[in-house]
Amino acid sequence: MNRKIALFTVAAFAASMAGQALAVGDNNNEPPKKTKTTTQCKAGKVWDAKRNSCVDAKRSDLGDDILFDAARELAYAGQYENAIKVLGAMKEQRSARVLNYLGYANRKAGRMELGMQYYKRAIQADENYILARSYMGQALVEQGRVEEARAQLVEIRDRGGEDTWAYRALLESLGGVRHY
Repeated sequence: MNRKIALFTVAAFAASMAGQALAVGDNNNEPPKKTKTTTQCKAGKVWDAKRNSCVDAKRSDLGDDILFDAARELAYAGQYENAIKVLGAMKEQRSARVLNYLGYANRKAGRMELGMQYYKRAIQADENYILARSYMGQALVEQGRVEEARAQLVEIRDRGGEDTWAYRALLESLGGVRHY
């Protein structure tokens, strides 16, 4: 009986930790919650809770994680130019997550080729960054380059991402059919 309880406890702990990992990462399928950054701030400014006001991202002392969350929120809200401004204020300009969201914001703003360049740079920065592979694959589908998109789906799978939002989103854009 004690062995069953121990196994259940270990399994429950592992499941809770996996859920926490997805919740804090940018591989989350939940759109960011609206904050004062998107409801009150204008022209690429972000909400600074300490100052209780909107601040210029470049001139702020806000950390990269706060700026990244604000940029992600802006991008999801369709404020692509503002998202790009905020991403430009971050110190970590060469990280896969920044390059990926620069790709996303530029692609959604109608600059497909520039977006693709950023996705490629994100993958060069971290070949296992499956969210960039998913967004790149979705862009490839939009361009009618389905076989190349399928190759990205296989890359995501082969890198252990088959149970992620990144995989499911790309699979859905491919019509939900696996061809591998």
